[in-house]
Amino acid sequence: MPSTSVSPPDSAWRSRLLFTDLDGSLLDHHRYDWAPARQWLVQLKALGVPVIPVSCKTRSELLPLRRELGLDEAPFIAENGAVVGLPSAWCHARLDRGVGADGMAVRSLGVDIGLIRQRLAVWRARLDACFTTMSEMSLDELMTLTGMSAPQARLARMREGSEPLIWQDDEAGLEAFRAGLAGDGLRLVRGGRFWHVTGDCHKGSAVNWLIERFEALRGQRPLTLALGDGPNDIAMLEAVDQAVVICGCHGLAVSPHQPALYRSEASGPEGWAEGVDHWWAQLQSLDNPAAI
Repeated sequence: MPSTSVSPPDSAWRSRLLFTDLDGSLLDHHRYDWAPARQWLVQLKALGVPVIPVSCKTRSELLPLRRELGLDEAPFIAENGAVVGLPSAWCHARLDRGVGADGMAVRSLGVDIGLIRQRLAVWRARLDACFTTMSEMSLDELMTLTGMSAPQARLARMREGSEPLIWQDDEAGLEAFRAGLAGDGLRLVRGGRFWHVTGDCHKGSAVNWLIERFEALRGQRPLTLALGDGPNDIAMLEAVDQAVVICGCHGLAVSPHQPALYRSEASGPEGWAEGVDHWWAQLQSLDNPAAI
């Protein structure tokens, strides 16, 4: 539950956006539970603060999850920045003409999954590299690795602009693989369980894209917060005014270049709520509402 006073907006209120990683952050890494963050989600929605999922999950995974979390009025960023979904309030009449029956416009900021998989096959052969992509795993293997149910695992395999993989080779091979992909304009990013291969995009570039869209539509640059627990969150944490690194259970270093940084003591959704508590207290104490 929020530990700071939460009041309705007044005339001095400056728009706020909250960007959040899901697995290991808003969602428990093992049980996918989000109950400890529930009260803050309710409060932020009442205050009109969009909570924007920024995830390695696919669009197909995020659509039902957004409804469950009560975030269906906010945009989403899927597949580590490769895909952005815009609800009608975030759509530009001239730029976003492909609005679906659900009222969402989907923008691709990356490259097609077919190209990614083609180049992965090329570099596997050239380097004799040992790795297993998510698309190569059986449903049972993916469920065992991630703890997902069968329906969740099926949605996770519906990739559009990124391919997760498990690296099973040495560090030297990994660096050669990374360099080869870079020559193709592809990126290799470390997540909690998987390495992710994407186009020249990342969570940070997609967050910047959404901030610019908000500013263009509303005529005001919002105050921004991001929360994440993994190395693939670093670019997102660096793109905002204030950031929270949530204590992770993976033991990987997460060290963004971010002067306004808070590190939670708790992990998962408990750490998420702790980070929002800290952020809100900082905002409430500001004399100058234009700065963090």
